[in-house]
Amino acid sequence: MKYHYVSGKPVTSAYVLIKSDLGAEESIIEELQKLEQVVKVEEIYGDYDLIVKLDAEHSIKIREVISWDIKKIKGVRATKTLMKKEQE
Repeated sequence: MKYHYVSGKPVTSAYVLIKSDLGAEESIIEELQKLEQVVKVEEIYGDYDLIVKLDAEHSIKIREVISWDIKKIKGVRATKTLMKKEQE
């Protein structure tokens, strides 16, 4: 099993798809880039407007960042999370 490590600890990764208000993408990207767990943010085409890669030490932290930080950013209308299954 190959793990990705941050500060010597295994990392859980997740991808968050974001639907935004029209024209809010740039301000959302600026806010997302302030979050420590955000690895990458990209604008996309389709049903969602942005995709965000998150890395954290465990899935609980990923859920907290999505619920308490990402969903509260002005202009975020909806999110969908794809989380890597943790290995034991």
